[in-house]
Amino acid sequence: MLSLSNKQIILGITGGIAAYKAAELCRLLIKGGADVRVVMTNSAAEFITPLTFQALSGNRVHTDLLDEDAEAAMGHIELARWADLILVAPASANFIARLAQGRAEDLLSTLCLASSGKLAVAPAMNQGMWKNAGTQDNLKQIQEKDVTIFGPASGEQACGDTGPGRMQEPADIARAASDLFETGELAGVNITITAGPTREAIDPVRYISNHSSGKMGYALARAAMEAGANVVLISGPVALEPPPRVKVVVVESASQMLDSCKVVPGDIFISVAAVADYRPVESAPEKIKKTDDTMILTMIKNPDILATLSLSKDRPFCVGFAAETENLEEYACKKLQDKKLDLIFSNNASDTFNSDSALVTAYWNAEKNTAKKIFEESTKSSLARDMVALIASRYRETAAPV
Repeated sequence: MLSLSNKQIILGITGGIAAYKAAELCRLLIKGGADVRVVMTNSAAEFITPLTFQALSGNRVHTDLLDEDAEAAMGHIELARWADLILVAPASANFIARLAQGRAEDLLSTLCLASSGKLAVAPAMNQGMWKNAGTQDNLKQIQEKDVTIFGPASGEQACGDTGPGRMQEPADIARAASDLFETGELAGVNITITAGPTREAIDPVRYISNHSSGKMGYALARAAMEAGANVVLISGPVALEPPPRVKVVVVESASQMLDSCKVVPGDIFISVAAVADYRPVESAPEKIKKTDDTMILTMIKNPDILATLSLSKDRPFCVGFAAETENLEEYACKKLQDKKLDLIFSNNASDTFNSDSALVTAYWNAEKNTAKKIFEESTKSSLARDMVALIASRYRETAAPV
């Protein structure tokens, strides 16, 4: 079964008789859970109509680099940032040559240059073109640029020749695309992640909370699962679909979240939840009636979940988040030191709490000095995979015998 839940995929289609297979591929990607946007070259539109892919994907098909209507809806740079994967199928010999040369003369090649996501091509061409030394040189060049190549298959071709160059079958390509997100970097590692806000009850109908959407925590849970980890996601109240193959524990208050974290701390603990710092000393058993012009609530500090785990005797590898509105680096580094964390990510809370994208910086201690890594702004799903890769690297270094 494909695991493409919530993946954002640009399906690029170039000119060639194999373009008809891309319709089935589009259907399979969507069936696997992906959100698909189709980009076609002018040559591709000679073989199969954009209307076909609009009907299959439910989204407008992008064809022109300079399209006023498309730019108003989703500019080409925004589209490049949106994609977790650009999959070009079929990829003609001409397109592969342009990709090797770094040319950006149409929308599809421009997106390939501008995207920081994964890039894969499924070649389709005559067997003679495939065997040509120029094509083979171009394939080597794009592989050196971290482009994944699916296929090609071998067999009878539309021109009557027999040999390598046939585009792989759509089911094989869809399966290979799904496998790109299964990294195995954290195979067998137990990870606990907190996500979303907490709610601190004032009375049975009112509570104190914050604007956290939970999107970053859920994206990290999904990325950790794809990396092979056994993931427990302890979530405050959010309006998000649970990630596949992730155990979700739903809580409301900070105290409930702490109790759940103590039960399953894991090998790695990632604290993403925006936990309320304070709660009312008492929660009224009945709804408080509106009487006076003012009301005074006496608050008490909530337990610090991350500090409790990071300072415990048998502590896991601890990763924190510093969601601030000012002095991001100063506050993040102080939190890193005070709570004795292994790694911390900082982000601007006012910009990213409900956004689908984020800009974060990681900090950790390296040989008694604070090291950092700045991640380019990207979708939270794409960013989460890069963050999990760093977490995995730091975890392995920490766990390695001295």
